[in-house]
Amino acid sequence: MNIRLVKLLDAAIGRIAAYVIPAPSRLLPPSVVTSLLIIRPGGIGDAVLFATSIQSIKNRYPSSKITVLAEKRNAGIFSLIAGVDKLLCYDHPREFLQALGGSYDVVIDTEQWHHLSAVVARFASAPVKIGFDTNGRRRMFTHKIPYSHDDYEALSFANLLEPLGIGADVVAMEAPLLLIQNSTSSKIDYLLEPLNNQPFVSIFPGASIPVRQWGAERFRRVAEQLSAYGIKIVVVGGKVDRLQGDVIADGELALNLAGMTSLSETSAIIQQSSLLLSGDSGVLHIAVGLGVPTVSLFGPGREKKWAPRGERHRVINNQLPCSPCTTFGNTPKCPIDGQCMRDITVDEVVNSVTMLLSMTS
Repeated sequence: MNIRLVKLLDAAIGRIAAYVIPAPSRLLPPSVVTSLLIIRPGGIGDAVLFATSIQSIKNRYPSSKITVLAEKRNAGIFSLIAGVDKLLCYDHPREFLQALGGSYDVVIDTEQWHHLSAVVARFASAPVKIGFDTNGRRRMFTHKIPYSHDDYEALSFANLLEPLGIGADVVAMEAPLLLIQNSTSSKIDYLLEPLNNQPFVSIFPGASIPVRQWGAERFRRVAEQLSAYGIKIVVVGGKVDRLQGDVIADGELALNLAGMTSLSETSAIIQQSSLLLSGDSGVLHIAVGLGVPTVSLFGPGREKKWAPRGERHRVINNQLPCSPCTTFGNTPKCPIDGQCMRDITVDEVVNSVTMLLSMTS
């Protein structure tokens, strides 16, 4: 689904619909929850960070059936999360209608800002409708949950479970949250054969927002220094990251697998790596969900909300006065050409990678 088109539709239709459609009647949640619809449009990172909440629902209501209404761009992640009983796509008309035609005890809209998913939640057949209280979308829910930019996003998602009697304090980000199929691992073993079973560091050079990208030349200089220490490098990503991967890997400096794998296969590569080096991206959260150490580069994005937590993760952020500038996924045009990212040095990245490797090896 074209992201720009979705935002335009949301502004033109979703916002108006959320204000004119009658609000639902508030009912108490059922004592036993047997079926839930989880709405999660958007990116990969949100999908990974909601995995803990899915586990918590299953722990509290083991016999419940969870249907997830996702998008094509993040559906692959939900296929790796245990506890998802049915996966449907928001941007596939037949599957969308199937989701809307179902009957549920609870519908949870995990979208943080846009209105269209809240309207979908309003029309879904469920007595309890839960969503974030961030704007006019609040009218579409029976239970409105406060949202803070200072909370880690996994915690924000956990707060959505409070009406079901599941406290956020029992939701723990304990990896692995994603399960890789054996058939996927077999293909990855073949792709990684040139490394002769040696440990390696994965690098993801991309980002959905260009200003969050650190630059292929900088990643290459990191790869050069790591290679001097005898550390093998594998570049991961999609087709759009292939050219950056070529720059990093030129001269056999690294194994460039960007554009050669599906989302689940990319996840399998990351799972086998010693560490992932990445900007603020959905791929970063895949590594966290797999229990793989990470070094991440932050600037425009909100570190408090999106940066990995714990001793196995290192976050590099220069904390410029204008950073973070991203709010609800919207990043304004930068008047200083992404200085928050450009000021991150190759040496500090290499130091963070080598120190974390020595600690977690």
